[in-house]
Amino acid sequence: MAAEAKTVEEYLSQLPEERKEAITQLRDTIKEHLPPGFEEGISYKMIGFYVPHSVYPEGYHCAPKLPLPFINIASQKNFVALYHSGIYADKMLLDWFVAEYPKHVKTKLDMGKSCIRFKRMNQIPFNLMAQLAAKMSVNEWITLYEENVKR
Repeated sequence: MAAEAKTVEEYLSQLPEERKEAITQLRDTIKEHLPPGFEEGISYKMIGFYVPHSVYPEGYHCAPKLPLPFINIASQKNFVALYHSGIYADKMLLDWFVAEYPKHVKTKLDMGKSCIRFKRMNQIPFNLMAQLAAKMSVNEWITLYEENVKR
């Protein structure tokens, strides 16, 4: 796990070598395929992709001073995690992802409400993560968030 980093580069520099390559590739995959309008930075002590206050001034309802989170990547103790808020808020997206996952990886999907866990760095389905990142625009995420998540 990376200590408290202030920048994405600092976060990556603190990773053990066996995690650095996988997380860098996952980050690059998301950056390349994420629709325009999301920004990257440190969010919740992880690499985060979020809707900036300049686009959504209300911020995250749990902590309005923070921008609206969308995807986070973290190096946890026993796995690499990708947190995707859209999967949590959109059942159709979740169903699509669950159906697609076995087409890309032979191991069983290890997933929580929004957290996809990868215990083996060589089994991260980067092509599937690219498809997932591309599936929702900033405006679609804001609409979904306001309809299904924000209270």
